[in-house]
Amino acid sequence: MTRRLRYIGSNSGDNKCPTLYEDEETGDVLVQGMLVTDPGEVAQLRNVKEGEAFVMVPRVLLADFAPRAAEREPVMITFDEFEAMFASFQHTAYRLETRRQYRSDEQSETYRRFVAGEDPGWELDDPWCRNRREQTAKGKRIERVRIMDNPPTMGQRYLLDNAERNGKVGEDTRYLWRQDADRLSLPLEDAWLFDSRVIALLHFDEDDDLTGVELITDPVRVARACQERDAAWHFAVPYREFGAGVPSGE
Repeated sequence: MTRRLRYIGSNSGDNKCPTLYEDEETGDVLVQGMLVTDPGEVAQLRNVKEGEAFVMVPRVLLADFAPRAAEREPVMITFDEFEAMFASFQHTAYRLETRRQYRSDEQSETYRRFVAGEDPGWELDDPWCRNRREQTAKGKRIERVRIMDNPPTMGQRYLLDNAERNGKVGEDTRYLWRQDADRLSLPLEDAWLFDSRVIALLHFDEDDDLTGVELITDPVRVARACQERDAAWHFAVPYREFGAGVPSGE
């Protein structure tokens, strides 16, 4: 279907390129400019797909005419797409884990054994563990900060025990008390941050079931998540050291 384009503006004195146009239906911006064809320049671009073309525009054109705000529809991805991100990320995967319990944990056999006072019997060779070992063997970092209440919930005690398993397959897990997380103004959202450029926000229902994953690439939100990660990581305590100070549940 042919787009209906609205002229936004141009800073070329004779009304030639470069110029910006807006798709009247979607609000997407079309850029008119001189093609970039130099092979050396094209080789520096990332993820180039067949049929793509590239143009150069003066920075002042974007400063003068580019839309200042965008209406962003939530971008939801499938659980399979989310899982694939743990193989495709380039250097860091970081999670802020904020919830008091997770339904998926409570439905597991390891949780049942833990609550009964038995050895949970953590698996070290399932697909989840193999992926973590493979990624960290490539030099990638997988890190998480877990927030714990005082006193901890049973689900939080279970995950503290689980941190030993995570460490054996390459993850670096650290902890913060809830009051310290609040002092740092950390968000209540539970999310992964991949390569400091994209957030995978986890959505849960009132029964603590994971219902969906939202992909967020808004630079402002990503930058804020990076700042929150740096603050959390600075004050968080490695899980073994933290666990030594957790009061007994008896």
